[in-house]
Amino acid sequence: MKNIIKLLLTAALVMGLSEILPGIQTTDYVSAVLVALSLSVLNFIVKPILVILTLPITILTLGVFLLVINVLIIYLADWLVAGFKVNSFFWALIFSLLLAFARSFLFKILDKSNT
Repeated sequence: MKNIIKLLLTAALVMGLSEILPGIQTTDYVSAVLVALSLSVLNFIVKPILVILTLPITILTLGVFLLVINVLIIYLADWLVAGFKVNSFFWALIFSLLLAFARSFLFKILDKSNT
């Protein structure tokens, strides 16, 4: 149940950020849920593989390259979900940063309310 709530919170954040950021478009709430689901799957399966493959450049850039990996995950979600569109690298970077901060804040509140 907790995972479904987190998925729906992420979908609401995706929908809200697509309203705020001009470079991100989401057609409806169903596509926002699909984006949240695809981001979860991509972060679980693809991101660890990319982190391992790009470990030397990540070390050389002191971890900054992880932001590029986050942008690649956003672009993969854009490619997978038909109702989600990202216009540029810059907007994908801003979207990933805002989504990460908002998710960590909301999930921390959610975890505190359950204890």
